[in-house]
Amino acid sequence: MVEFQKTEYSDDEIFKTLNPLVSSWFRKKFKAFSPPQKFAVLDIHKKKNVLISAPTGSGKTFSAFAAIISELVNLSEAGKLEDKVYCVYVSPLKALNNDIKKNLLEPLTEIEAERGSELGVRVFVRTEDTTQYEKSKMRDKPPHILITTPESLAILLVAPVFREKLRDVKWVIVDEIHALASGKRGVHLSLSLERLQNLAGNFTRIGLSATIAPLDEVAQFLAGFENDGLPRDISIVDAQFLKKLDLKVISPAENIMDVTQAELDKNTYNMLHDMIQSHKTTLIFTNTRAATERVVHNLKTKYGEHYAENIQAHHSSLSKELRLSTEEKLKKGELKVVVSSTSLELGIDIGYIDLVILLGSPKSVSRALQRIGRSGHRLHDNIKGRFVVLDRDDLVEDALILKNAIERKIDRIEIPRNCLDVLAQQIYGIAIEGKDYLENIKTTVKRSYCYNKLADADFMSVIDYLAGEYAELEFRHVYAKIWHDHETGMVGKRSKLARVLYSTNIGTIPDESYITVKIGDQPIGKIDEEFLERMKKGDIFVLGGSTYRYEFSRGMVAQVSTAPGRIPTIPSWFSDMLPLNFDLAMSIQKFRRLIEEYFNKYKPKKDILQFIKEYLYIDGPAANSLYEYFHEQWCYATIPHDKKILIEELYFEGKNYLIFHSCFGRRVNDALARAFAYILGKFHGVNVLISITDANFYLAASRKLNWQYLFMQLKKENFKKLLELAIDKTDIMKRRFRHCAGRALMIIRNYKGVRKRVGRQQVSSQILINAAKRISNNFPVLKEARREVLEDLMDVKNAEQVLKLIESGQTTIKSVQTQIPSPFALNIIARGYSDIMRGEDRLEFIKRMHKQILAKISLKEK
Repeated sequence: MVEFQKTEYSDDEIFKTLNPLVSSWFRKKFKAFSPPQKFAVLDIHKKKNVLISAPTGSGKTFSAFAAIISELVNLSEAGKLEDKVYCVYVSPLKALNNDIKKNLLEPLTEIEAERGSELGVRVFVRTEDTTQYEKSKMRDKPPHILITTPESLAILLVAPVFREKLRDVKWVIVDEIHALASGKRGVHLSLSLERLQNLAGNFTRIGLSATIAPLDEVAQFLAGFENDGLPRDISIVDAQFLKKLDLKVISPAENIMDVTQAELDKNTYNMLHDMIQSHKTTLIFTNTRAATERVVHNLKTKYGEHYAENIQAHHSSLSKELRLSTEEKLKKGELKVVVSSTSLELGIDIGYIDLVILLGSPKSVSRALQRIGRSGHRLHDNIKGRFVVLDRDDLVEDALILKNAIERKIDRIEIPRNCLDVLAQQIYGIAIEGKDYLENIKTTVKRSYCYNKLADADFMSVIDYLAGEYAELEFRHVYAKIWHDHETGMVGKRSKLARVLYSTNIGTIPDESYITVKIGDQPIGKIDEEFLERMKKGDIFVLGGSTYRYEFSRGMVAQVSTAPGRIPTIPSWFSDMLPLNFDLAMSIQKFRRLIEEYFNKYKPKKDILQFIKEYLYIDGPAANSLYEYFHEQWCYATIPHDKKILIEELYFEGKNYLIFHSCFGRRVNDALARAFAYILGKFHGVNVLISITDANFYLAASRKLNWQYLFMQLKKENFKKLLELAIDKTDIMKRRFRHCAGRALMIIRNYKGVRKRVGRQQVSSQILINAAKRISNNFPVLKEARREVLEDLMDVKNAEQVLKLIESGQTTIKSVQTQIPSPFALNIIARGYSDIMRGEDRLEFIKRMHKQILAKISLKEK
């Protein structure tokens, strides 16, 4: 059962419980316990499962370790400290692991100094970077606290010698659990913890998290279930809003539409420079790697005398050495400003930051708070963040993020369930550990929160695949990995090489590579895989300044034809975009509805501005820009919101558009757009182009599209089945199948020291996906690839909910015909031009359209 911890223990109670040496050291170092520590330390001492959610710098790491260090010091003093692992600390980041080791060795060394002799408590890091020499040292003298990653833990569970050292683990700490729970690494870890429990018996589970929701679901993910299917007990320490928030949304202009691009850039960089100079150390987050580099370059160029060695970029495309150097300089206080994409979101120690600037919408409340939480590293510091808006859609998102953050409404993460590729990999690991009954394996699997509701048919389909029940696969060199005796129900590994094969192919992160773009045999350039995933035949994109039409892909080559003068349907930065969280999208829609009510009652501008300021906690230029944006949309067409979807029928520059104003976030809109395009493409017999944003999507074709037919057809069809048909032969499905086949060990990426190139993997996957379809439409790896596209990449569940609301009449459809895109449609139409225009020209294009809109509004009002 999940419960929130309400008992706050006093300092005296905790000091009396801890080892005297540890208590004495803590009193001298910190004097008193922080709120998370007052709630958590004694519960962990009592061997209770605990999830601690608190901001950076609140002492949550020591909340987890205090009782453990105390217990290890007790054992050391009694001469009972054995050569085995007592505590496993798991983190998604190798860099964080090294921080934790340093932060543990420091108190242990200081406690030893106070004692006057060594305690002998060993702390080691074990990751894929650990050398063979260090590994052999650990086998002889294992760490009492093992610091590792999810992947390395799974490898250790099949390592014959080291596995024995894990047989009596008492505590497992999962750090940054918010970053793990929402992806397949978390699913993988949840099964590894159940396998560890089979080996070590019950142990105390401790989760450390930044701001996250829903806390009760994340807690149950950590705790799992008992053999009888009942949830394990766990308590939640909720100190998410321990620190005061100092947040503001800042607009670089009174009205963003009334300035030139040059003025907008000048104002934005002047604001950034002023804020950086008035603080000791500033961290700026952008949403893309390209934007990160651009901001660093522009700050250096515009204010060269202020920025030279004291400014750095930090993102995943930079070398490990450069990133580590930047982190080290930050810790030492040698940098004035660091600009990052997403790589500094997680809790590696980067020292004192007194201001975080978010340049562009972070797309979710929890991500905003995680980023802003990098400031105020000390316990009593305020968390200081500034949202700098880049356009009017950005302004709307930032304003609602600010409101929800202040009101403590955190958007929810989704934890993947029943991932059959991860299940196949983990069952193989269980078989390598030793022979076991099939029912025991199923019980282990269903103790994991991620598989608690797994259907028996899906479980058996994975067993049949691993046991080589399909002759079709043997012809494709996919061989049985386990044996299954149907009479006795026993399962075991087949090959002597099983452990090596498993250990060298483990994990959930797929190999990624670049796609070579060609016209015939002539190479044009390269694009990344995620960009290709979004394309379908006929899409137009820009590469090297020229426009091309996508035809098809084979392996790691995309074939294109030239398309001079054509407008791109997918901008080059599309694959870098973060999706808007669905909960945040719905809060934006609610605000739209409320503001429309004011306009419908013809309230004066000052009253509406007052409402905006009070509702969103913003003022000045930001409030005015919002007012103008919504007022223009209301005058020109109508404001779409949570009770009304607007379909804009637009004929513009020789193309027919259906623009669906559906602010549900990109993942929902992706699902709706693909299904809608599939229906209308079949009905009209034309190629339907798609473009998607968080706030809307469009379908475009050479002829007018019948949206009424679309909704008539949706009433007859199963939406999910329709969407499965729409993605069946797409690049997105082929590539996701490769990822899933790699995880399920259907494609062996490493064999006897030779790594299979991504291109060869993709060719293999295209052969295997056809074989899988011939076996069964529900073949586990095929079924999982489909689930991953529909549920993880897209959001089919909420898309179905939207359609139900339309069908029930709770959400209405309103259509308008326009000759100029409405204010809410300007961004989606203009972004098609973004790769063939300079930034200035793009803004000028928007402003030109905007002037025409204002002229139309003026005519209406007359």
